[in-house]
Amino acid sequence: MSSDTVRGARARARAEITAAIKEEARRQLASEGAAKLSLRAVARELGMASSALYRYFPSRDDLLTALIIDAYDSLGESAEAAHTTVAGTAPLERWVAVGEAVRAWALAHPHEYALIYGSPVPGYSAPRTTVPSAARVGLLLIGIVRDARREDRLDVPLLTDDLVPEAVRMATDLAPDLPPGAVTALVAAWAQLYGLVGFELFGQFHRVVEEREPFFRYAVTRLARDVGLR
Repeated sequence: MSSDTVRGARARARAEITAAIKEEARRQLASEGAAKLSLRAVARELGMASSALYRYFPSRDDLLTALIIDAYDSLGESAEAAHTTVAGTAPLERWVAVGEAVRAWALAHPHEYALIYGSPVPGYSAPRTTVPSAARVGLLLIGIVRDARREDRLDVPLLTDDLVPEAVRMATDLAPDLPPGAVTALVAAWAQLYGLVGFELFGQFHRVVEEREPFFRYAVTRLARDVGLR
């Protein structure tokens, strides 16, 4: 057996064990919550020695980080796939499609959504390695607004004088080619999008909004218009 074959077999085995660890960790997220995630408990359920599991994830925080990156990437992939299906349509329609994809993913993955957009996990601080995955949906929305401006389908929202310095800073950091008013409105809409999803997912709409799907489409369309899409 060649050395390449041996290395390939080892890599496959490591990938399979890593996937099994993360799958069991997700099961524990669903039953116990992120704050109670335990490497020892994961190892016990998989029939592994704790010392063996530490070779894959040296700490609970390393495992949490891997789960968070996977969740962000899964959400980003869903949003990007939905956007692809409406490519060539008006920016407002593409915005709504992305918003609806975010909602659909959250409803299908409530515990993973809670991990990335719910209450912070005590004692855990997400490293910068999570940023590229976390930014995928935001970058998609920025791209939609950028296209709207290029197609002359963007009405740039006005800013109050006290907000101008912060708006300029955000535009410089996030999308220097867009007007500060558009970037500020986009950040507000991005936050409100996840607020809408969170309200539905965590029960705040109970006995308030019954027809959730049409309400969400209405609300996410309003967000698009607040950003200036027409």
